[in-house]
Amino acid sequence: MKTKLSISILIIYTFLMCQIISAQNIKVPKGGKKISNELIGIFFEDLSYAADGGLYSELIQNGSFEYSPTERDGWGPTTSWRMQRPGHSTGYIESRTDNPIHENNPHYLCITAEHVGHHSDFNGWTGVGIQNDGFDGIVLRSGQKYVFSIFMRNKESKPMDIRIVLTSDRNNILSEFTITTRGSNWEKYTSTLSPTSDSDHAQLSVLLLTEGSIDVDMISLMPQETYKSHGLRKDLAEALEALHPKFVRFPGGCVVHGGGDGFWDTYRWKTTIGPKETRKGIKNTWGYHQSMGLGYYEYFQLCEDLGAEPLPILPVGVSCQGAGGSWGLREQNQMSVPMEDMDEWAQDALDLIEWANGDITTEWGSKRAHSGHPAPFNLKYLGLGNEEKITPEFEERFKFIYNKIREAYPDIIIIGTAGPGSHKGNPDYDNAWRLAEELDMPIIDEHYYEPRNYFLNNQHNYDNYPRERKTKVYLGEYAMKDRDWMWMDALAEGLYLLGIERNGDVVCMTSYAPLFAKKDHTNWNPDLIYFDNTKVYPSCSYYVQQMFGLSSGDYYYDDIVKMDSPDKLQGSSAILDSSTNTLYLKIINATDSFHIAQINLQRFGKLPKTADVRILSGKMDSRNNYEKEEISPQNTEFEIEKNMNINVYPYTFMLLTIKL
Repeated sequence: MKTKLSISILIIYTFLMCQIISAQNIKVPKGGKKISNELIGIFFEDLSYAADGGLYSELIQNGSFEYSPTERDGWGPTTSWRMQRPGHSTGYIESRTDNPIHENNPHYLCITAEHVGHHSDFNGWTGVGIQNDGFDGIVLRSGQKYVFSIFMRNKESKPMDIRIVLTSDRNNILSEFTITTRGSNWEKYTSTLSPTSDSDHAQLSVLLLTEGSIDVDMISLMPQETYKSHGLRKDLAEALEALHPKFVRFPGGCVVHGGGDGFWDTYRWKTTIGPKETRKGIKNTWGYHQSMGLGYYEYFQLCEDLGAEPLPILPVGVSCQGAGGSWGLREQNQMSVPMEDMDEWAQDALDLIEWANGDITTEWGSKRAHSGHPAPFNLKYLGLGNEEKITPEFEERFKFIYNKIREAYPDIIIIGTAGPGSHKGNPDYDNAWRLAEELDMPIIDEHYYEPRNYFLNNQHNYDNYPRERKTKVYLGEYAMKDRDWMWMDALAEGLYLLGIERNGDVVCMTSYAPLFAKKDHTNWNPDLIYFDNTKVYPSCSYYVQQMFGLSSGDYYYDDIVKMDSPDKLQGSSAILDSSTNTLYLKIINATDSFHIAQINLQRFGKLPKTADVRILSGKMDSRNNYEKEEISPQNTEFEIEKNMNINVYPYTFMLLTIKL
């Protein structure tokens, strides 16, 4: 009986396998070219307040009192805080550094109440303390909950009462509670606040109600509702999710190797994990403070939540050559770590891989587990360096780290840099490619920002890249510069991306840059997603990127779609995702007249009756900005045939999705 049953199971299994193989043959008709299915990703760098005040949902600015004049003239530990003495109270505040919570967070505030008044002339308030407006105001919504936390140390031998108050911009009380502290050591206190009404410009006050002194630090107010409960602003993270990225590159960009004025502000991943009070905030390359509330743990967690591969970028012991903005003095301004100290920098890379991939019995894997993630993050990619000039000093240090990683972790895919100007003939670019070929580097990261005509005139840029090269291309930063939110510019970027899809056997990854920019705090234009404290403003380019993210696949066909009069203002691609048996047809018409797309689907066998169609269309000078959104996707259905012609409107991008 057992034998007959086993034979029956084997027959069924063989039949099913044959069906699967047959289905796979149907899915991949002849004529397709194998391409990367990870072409579209995102690149996060903390500039234009993308992290603090942006994606990281912390509502209190400088809650750790670590702002410094080294980051911005006039800044200090009490930046973003105001002294309060309501009810005719008297007292003072003082920044201190003796016996802090942690050496990475040395500053805290001592609040002293000499006299707590009883004359309630300020909505019933009294006491001595401080008030914070957050990042351009604290946004609160009635019916939602907010988690408040603070570290305090009682300096007196008696209980001390601290009042926590949320108020509107008209000083109406929205929520409050009182903490009584007795401990003489640092202790963390947490409570949940529920505002009674909405406010876009609320403030948080911390008031000492008992005469005497108390130390306070790490003051925090976070929405309880965040993206997948992981501490990130929900609407901004959902905007990333809607791009359908295959990977996320972080934390930069120039943020990786610091501002070029030494190595003290270089981004070191080990000081961005663990409890928030132990993380080391540093100067941001773009002129403000990084609290590291959004650190490596949160970056990896975001990648997991998005279903995207993590792509961390590590420094290689060489600084940015553009110190103080002096890009014309590249060699002179590039600083290098002494080779005798490079073991530490290489070990950082090895430890990161163990932290991301090691089991809980390893030193760094146990640290990841202790943070709340016992399972490995399954890191596949690791980037080394960002836009450094390819000097002999850079090459020596890059090779040192590269070889250490290859020896210890040969399966990790290392991505190198093509230098600050990724065009043929640029000495850095040429030297970077020479180094890549010498090391058999898997991937090299090219960057360029160019005007519209570059993208229109160079759509065949990668056609002639040697196919025999082992090194693939990651176009890690690109965007059209010298622009004003215009739809035509986004279409030109789309046409260029069609050329990259055609060369998806050479170019394996791309990411538009920069990603985020906060209104009134923008360091760089253009950006993919603009935002303020309450709204998200997707650019025209955002929707172009979304179209490509929605239509990723692993086979490219160059003879499915033909334009009636092909030129640099029209383009198309046909992409098959063999894992889902879905065909994507993209068509761009960036001219001022109608054009016909001729489509031949004969090779794909039986077709469904309809295709889902997504359309972006507008005028050449249509714009998405803070005042209006003139470009947004429209969805419909379209009846399809084996052979058909589609009339494509002027300045239009169409995506047809066909489930085979």
